[in-house]
This record gives sequence, C-alpha cells and structure tokens, in this order.
Amino acid sequence: MPRVERQAEVSWEGNLARGEGRISVPSGVFSGAAYSAATRIAQRPETTSPEELLAAAHAGCFAMSLAGELTRAGTPPERLDVTAQVTLDEVPGQGHLIVRSAISARARVPGADEASFSQVVADADAGCTFSALIRASAEVQVDATLEGGE
Repeated sequence: MPRVERQAEVSWEGNLARGEGRISVPSGVFSGAAYSAATRIAQRPETTSPEELLAAAHAGCFAMSLAGELTRAGTPPERLDVTAQVTLDEVPGQGHLIVRSAISARARVPGADEASFSQVVADADAGCTFSALIRASAEVQVDATLEGGE
C-alpha cells in the first residue's frame, strides 16, 4: 500500500469550558461538525467528539482489515457489521485518557467455520492500523460473531 496522508481542519473559539470547535475534512464528507467539552461528556444532537471520531475510524479500519483477511482466506464476507466503543476515563495521576476501544463485529461469511474465523479475526486485529495505534496506550477488545458459517 502506498503512503497515505489525510488531514482534518479544526477551528476553536472560546475557552475550554464554554468554547466550541468545528471539524471539517477536505473531502467534504463532513464540514463544520460541532464539538465542545460538553459533547465529550454528553451526547448532543448534531454534534460530535474526538472520541466518537476515533470510534468511527477504528470500526472502519477493522471492517476493512477483516474483509481483507476473510477474502485472503478464501471466504469473502457477504456482510460485516462493526461497532467500536471508545472509552475516555480518568486515570489516577495521569488525567483523562483513552483507556479502551471495544470492537464488536458480526460477520455473514458463507463457507467459513468457527476455527478459521477466529484466526482471521485475530489477523484482522493485528493488521488494523487503528488497533495498533490504540493498543500503544490503551486496551483493544474484539468480540466477533460468525453468522451464516458452516
């Protein structure tokens, strides 16, 4: 795979407690997505948070990695549904840190069996760049269920 570089742009106005930021990406997929300190604590309609964006990135990366590993194993998936739940928590003496990203995946993979699926899931986690990034300072949990296997 060639080198990949992507960017996001953020503008922030005000102090941390009452300020608000806007996140945009050059692709235009989202532009001016609002976030604030409050959105990190409570979900609010039409706002996001850095943790929500990290969860989306991790789920997307894992789904692509799993699709690749399943295809390489000769059992391409019909459908993958992946959720990532990122946890930001206070760590004594260190402040607030990302402490966990929990992946939950459901896979409809005709022709796959449980034993080979378990190995493919482990390989997908090892090959997911966001799992590696998060695992450098936090826990990554993966719970994957095979549906429609033999």
